[in-house]
Amino acid sequence: MFGNPIEMMRKARELQETMQRVQEELGKQTVTADAGGGMVSAVVNGRLEVVKVRIDRSKIDPAGDTEMLEDVITAAIAAAQAKAAAMTQERMRRMAADAGLPPGMLPGM
Repeated sequence: MFGNPIEMMRKARELQETMQRVQEELGKQTVTADAGGGMVSAVVNGRLEVVKVRIDRSKIDPAGDTEMLEDVITAAIAAAQAKAAAMTQERMRRMAADAGLPPGMLPGM
């Protein structure tokens, strides 16, 4: 019913090694999103970590509304994290398919 236990352990080990390699790769891949008409852009890696935030000073009023700038920064980060999450989910989906696993079997799917 469960097949060869030794073979299952080997496959599980291979899958774990592959997942570790994919996580490392995703940590190196980045996506960028902007908000406020390009006022702020955020760069996020595949681990959903914020790598960089850029503010286009030509599009802001330094004496202006800081609350609005905070909102735009938050929106740019959220958009970049959503893009990174989609990238990660697609990569995990492909990895599961390559391993012959049914959809939803790996975290982040």
